[in-house]
Amino acid sequence: MKVFIYDTTLRDGSQMEGVSFSVEDKLRIARRLDAFGIDYIEGGWPGAVPKDTELFARLKAEPLQNAKLAAFGMTRKPGETVEESQLLQSLLEAGTPVVTIVGKTHSRHVTETLRIPLAENLAMIRESVAYLKAHNKEVIFDGEHFFDGFKDDENYARACLTAAVEGGADWLCPCDTNGGALPHDVGAIIAALVAAFPHTPIAMHPHNDGDCGTANALAAVRSGATQVQGTVNGYGERTGNANLVPIIANLRLKLGYDCVPGGALEELTVLSHFVDEVANFSPNPKAAFVGRNAFTHKAGLHADAISKWPRAYDHIEPSSVGNKRRILVSEQAGSASIAQKAAELGYVLDKKSPVAKQLLRTVTRLEHEGYSFEAAEASFELLLKKATGGYPPFFELVTFRVFIGKRAHDDLPVTEATLRLRVNGEEVLAVAEGDGPVNALDLALRKALEPAYPQLKDIALTDYKVRIVTTGEGTAAKVRTIVESTDHHGHMWATVGVSTNLIEASWQAIVDSIEYGLLKS
Repeated sequence: MKVFIYDTTLRDGSQMEGVSFSVEDKLRIARRLDAFGIDYIEGGWPGAVPKDTELFARLKAEPLQNAKLAAFGMTRKPGETVEESQLLQSLLEAGTPVVTIVGKTHSRHVTETLRIPLAENLAMIRESVAYLKAHNKEVIFDGEHFFDGFKDDENYARACLTAAVEGGADWLCPCDTNGGALPHDVGAIIAALVAAFPHTPIAMHPHNDGDCGTANALAAVRSGATQVQGTVNGYGERTGNANLVPIIANLRLKLGYDCVPGGALEELTVLSHFVDEVANFSPNPKAAFVGRNAFTHKAGLHADAISKWPRAYDHIEPSSVGNKRRILVSEQAGSASIAQKAAELGYVLDKKSPVAKQLLRTVTRLEHEGYSFEAAEASFELLLKKATGGYPPFFELVTFRVFIGKRAHDDLPVTEATLRLRVNGEEVLAVAEGDGPVNALDLALRKALEPAYPQLKDIALTDYKVRIVTTGEGTAAKVRTIVESTDHHGHMWATVGVSTNLIEASWQAIVDSIEYGLLKS
């Protein structure tokens, strides 16, 4: 059975706090959704939002290849004719094959918010739909506040949909506008609508205020709805719209519905991360199906089972949605986790070997001291190399000293690092000034090593994070530093250091970062 996917990321999604799509952003997302295989893409509200008006003009010149483009608007206003409605004219001028219009279906919203007679609202719906149909548009009627309205005044909510059908609507889409409906209510109401309007397909527009957006979408489909409206990653007002990512995955993998083209599902993770990137958000690591942690395993018991049967603790095969399975190394790990992680990094290590057991003891001891290798896999790989004999020492520290001084008239302190290393049997001295102690140490280390290792010029420190790991000890607390680095090939890695001395913790992380980069080069 076919279920149509209707994406409103560009309109409803842009109403989320922190989201501000440019026209170019919207074009990029629309093209990506089109290539992915989304059935309907709602571009926005022409006439009301200048960026959306421009977007429709751009897409008119270069149409989408697969998806139907929809323009969004509302019914005519009270007291005007459809011919006088500038809102409806703007929808026609957008030139889209599909028009979605919203109208009130909750009687109290009509009388208390619009403050018009109930009959006038029905006429606004009927006449607006009929006018758009007369101009050869596929019309989707979004019934605003429908589920709340149905509970409050079922007869009037049904009358609103009847008015839309009388106008010729192609789709009836009840909206859970406040996002508070529960799946059992949605299922029952959708089933009633499917029975009441057998010749007009039913859609579903859920919001996520009660954290039931995905469940409500699935309940609606199970009750006969054949279109689901939502946004990528659940963008939207307040707590967001229903998230199309898990909806699509569940419809296709768990319920067997035809909702995206063959092969598209394997691009789901990439699509989710792409939209986050355009919106300037970091992907949610805990996102269902597509998050970095969605198929990540930390407990040793899990890792041992997965080594015998990969699907032991995963509800689907990660690759089916373009994601991958990850094994974390931590104090909760067993030797099976160590062996699994080693295999993931390209090493052959028997979980019963003395090396695996010793490495597990080392990791457990270091994590007890405050280290964390979950976000610093490069440091773990260095431990693995040292344990398996694959670690060539690039240099040896003799001594370092960091000077920080400030005079009364200085805007900022002066920071200088003096570093003495032994490189290839020779002692090397380097001095560097930096914007702070970590930067000064990093610059001094590079100055000392670059004559022997010129490839260091291609390695850059990109981020530096500090976290207190022993609270309640004031300035004597241990700190954990994470250093993130990259090279000119685009490879990225993270390393960790822990100490009660911030400079020492930073030095440990910097050294691991440099050594890992040299190993990879």
